[in-house]
Amino acid sequence: MSQSPWEIFFREKIKKIFTDKESVVDIGGGLRSSKDKGNCFDENRVWIKPLIEKVDYKILDPVSDYNPDIIGDIHNLPFNDNSQEAIVCIAVLEHIHNPIKACQEIYRVLKPGGYCFVYVPFLYPYHPSPGYYGDYWRFTRETINMLFEDFSLLEKIKVRGPFETLINLSPFGKIKFLAKIGYYVDKLFLKDKFHGTSGYNVFLIK
Repeated sequence: MSQSPWEIFFREKIKKIFTDKESVVDIGGGLRSSKDKGNCFDENRVWIKPLIEKVDYKILDPVSDYNPDIIGDIHNLPFNDNSQEAIVCIAVLEHIHNPIKACQEIYRVLKPGGYCFVYVPFLYPYHPSPGYYGDYWRFTRETINMLFEDFSLLEKIKVRGPFETLINLSPFGKIKFLAKIGYYVDKLFLKDKFHGTSGYNVFLIK
C-alpha cells in the first residue's frame, strides 16, 4: 500500500523538526525509535534514528521505569519559559488528567518559532496501560483548534478515514488486509468529506 497522506505528513514534519532544530524533547517517547527507552518500540520508525543522532534528543516521562532522559510532569514541565526548540508529544494527551494545562505548558516552554508535533485520538479504542497511565480523553477538530489557538501556525491532518476507522475500532482492527480495504474504500468514495477519523497529526509553530 502506498503511503497515506497522514503518514507522509508525519514523515515530512518529523524530518523538518530534526533538520531545522538542534534539540528535541520527546514527551512520552512517542517516536518509539529505541528499544532502550520508553515502553514501546516500533521497527517501522527506525528511519528516525539517523535524524535523532544529529540533535540533542531527550525523552521525558513522569516515571523512571522506562529509562527516560528526563523525569517530569507534562502539567508542570521542568523547563524555563521560551527555552525549548522543539517538542514531540505523540499519543500522550489522552492519557493525562488535564490536557489544557499540558498544552499551555508546551506553549510556555517553547521558544518563539519553536516547533511541536502532536498526535491525538478521536475515534479510537480504549487503551490504558494499567499501573502506568489511564485513558481519559478524545479530541475533535474544534478541540485541537482551541488547545493550540495561541500558536502562530497550526496544521492538522486526519489519521484514517471513516471506513478504516470503523475497522480499527472493531475486533478486526489489527488485520492489515482489512485495514487496507478500508483505506481504499475511503480513498475511492469519501476522501475528505467526512470528519470520522481515528485521530489527528498536528504540526505547530509558536
